[in-house]
Amino acid sequence: MKFRFLYTGIAGISLAAATLLSFQVFAQEGPGSQSSDSVAKPKKPAADNTNAPSSDEPPIPTEFKKPKDVPADTPTFRSDATTVTVDVSVLDDKNHFIAQLPRGAFRVSEDGVPQQISQFGQSEAPMTICMLIEFSGRFQQFWTSGWYETLQASYGFLSTLKPDDNVAVVAYDLRPTILSDFSPDKRRAEEAMSRLRIPGFSESNVFDALTDMADRMSNVDGRKAIVLIGTGLDTFSKITFDQARKSLQESGVPIYTVSILQVARMMAEANGMSGPADMTFLQADNEMKTFSRETGGMSFFPRFLGEYPAVFRQIEQALRDQYTLAYHPTNTARDGKFRRIKVQLVNPETNEPFRITNEKGKNIKYQIVAKAGYKAPREVE
Repeated sequence: MKFRFLYTGIAGISLAAATLLSFQVFAQEGPGSQSSDSVAKPKKPAADNTNAPSSDEPPIPTEFKKPKDVPADTPTFRSDATTVTVDVSVLDDKNHFIAQLPRGAFRVSEDGVPQQISQFGQSEAPMTICMLIEFSGRFQQFWTSGWYETLQASYGFLSTLKPDDNVAVVAYDLRPTILSDFSPDKRRAEEAMSRLRIPGFSESNVFDALTDMADRMSNVDGRKAIVLIGTGLDTFSKITFDQARKSLQESGVPIYTVSILQVARMMAEANGMSGPADMTFLQADNEMKTFSRETGGMSFFPRFLGEYPAVFRQIEQALRDQYTLAYHPTNTARDGKFRRIKVQLVNPETNEPFRITNEKGKNIKYQIVAKAGYKAPREVE
């Protein structure tokens, strides 16, 4: 579809027969033995003075010293300048990316104060993705429909990634377990997911897993995201929903959520089973939506396996095709507080909402996907 801008005014997956899932907690006899890796410290090398510098060579300076005579007109530079980068996706009513929007139509405000955009561009760049997969004994017992759907979703999304994309696979139940670290080698990810056979626990501590991985990825450069594949249920994480929400906002890592077992819940509800459609699952859905919306990601709730390919295409497009905006905030206080960001499309001539029309000249609805804000640095940082 072609769009016209006016200043005036988802690896195909076969549709598998979903069987009725019994939502029954499979209690575990106890935790399995937890393996731990020990890192041996290297021994200090024996003293070898054969290559020691001669005593008559000048010593290596141990600190930087300012030159005594500095010309008066020498320019000085400050190291506390802050640049905020915001990745923005503009999607139409069918969740398709809208390209070729002009720079002047974007408006960025921080805590309600308009900001001057210093950099603007649209590009397709390699991504760093963490696939965070719920693998709990509660709903994903071996050879159940929940286990099968989890593998379909996981392998399906992995097949959409390009050779230059880095991907890590992390499974969580009682705690997150890194099955494979970030690597462009997709075979490592496939081998990692082949270990998803027998769940170790019946817990699903999603809050702990999400915040742990987001904190690990907060310093990763370039385009990055966490793709959460799970029910969204949290049993007993160490942190609360509000604490997880705040931590994810400050991490700056977009969260894309794909809910599983939607069809099983529908079938259980249709057969009069109590529990699947209660407030616990509805609350989990709303929490996944909140995490995605406030971090600049998206949430999906596919009801059938045949919907997964379209969902994966939308996630890939939203991640890969983005506008990148940068600005220097007018608020230069280094107080460590959370600053809220709002991105809008505005007609630069009339200051009215920017209009996007289709081939027939009719206005189309669009949504802007961007992170909700960032945490300002502190003086000690």
